[in-house]
Amino acid sequence: MQLEFITEPVILQLLTPARATAAITDALVSGLDPASDTARGVLPLSAGQFLIMPAEAASHAGVKVATVAPDNPNRGLARIQALYLLFDAATLTPQAVLDGTALTTLRTPAVSIAAILPVLTQRSTPLKLAVFGAGQQGVGHVETISGVMEGQRKIDSVTYIVRNPQRVNVPPSAAGEVVALGSPAAASAVAAADVVVCATSASEPLFDSDVLRPDAIVVAVGSHEPHVREVDAALCGRAQVVVEDVSAALRESGDVILAIEEGTLDQADLIPMKEVVRGNIALDPQRLVLFKSSGMSWEDLVIARAVVQAAESNILTQQR
Repeated sequence: MQLEFITEPVILQLLTPARATAAITDALVSGLDPASDTARGVLPLSAGQFLIMPAEAASHAGVKVATVAPDNPNRGLARIQALYLLFDAATLTPQAVLDGTALTTLRTPAVSIAAILPVLTQRSTPLKLAVFGAGQQGVGHVETISGVMEGQRKIDSVTYIVRNPQRVNVPPSAAGEVVALGSPAAASAVAAADVVVCATSASEPLFDSDVLRPDAIVVAVGSHEPHVREVDAALCGRAQVVVEDVSAALRESGDVILAIEEGTLDQADLIPMKEVVRGNIALDPQRLVLFKSSGMSWEDLVIARAVVQAAESNILTQQR
């Protein structure tokens, strides 16, 4: 059996951030229920972890095998690396192998923007973004917001907040100012931001939520472990908290779990993103919004399926 391997450049060529966001939105609107997703398997390794993420939806099934190696950044290597295997759901015949790291880079911001888009599009002025982390996920969120909002509202400014600004090289597609974590410039950027993105490996809150605008939108995607968080409990207590799935959040999202334990957030107040995307729950654009994502298996499957379908469509077009 010879399977096609779809590389990172091909994935990014076939599926733009805007199309990836649309694929996530369409899947939820069409009835996909994140609550039926299989829980992520976490297996310890001597140098880190295996993450096993299987899913089935509509015409396909798939599984992502990812590795998390905490020491890799010191070696000049990615902390998280992955492969994705896509199967036909009816016959369980393997269809393709995809670069799972590229898939994750594309799907994570697509999920975030799909979740906040109903309130994001209500902004009447150009957006100010404050982004903690200038890696693939931080940059990816900026690129996705830019792609999805094109023709509606432009981004006014982007400020990346990092520990070592001198090490950051942001691509032109997501250009912005780079400032040091804890600096006055960082505090000013967070205070002025329409959208704050947290895409780091931090285990403690990155900022004091008291400085946020009352209508700020915060996206936290950096962790999937119950004992770590990027935002403080006070933010969770004041915000409309949107999660991919309530059960998954209570299992994996430290930002949510710790806020509940500290008494600032009630489990009953968590809002599943499917309800927001489908229009069943309308977020108040004048109040704080927090979208907390820990990453779920269905998301990778939706994006992998969209990539393969785009590839097949290209082949058909070339044959005509």
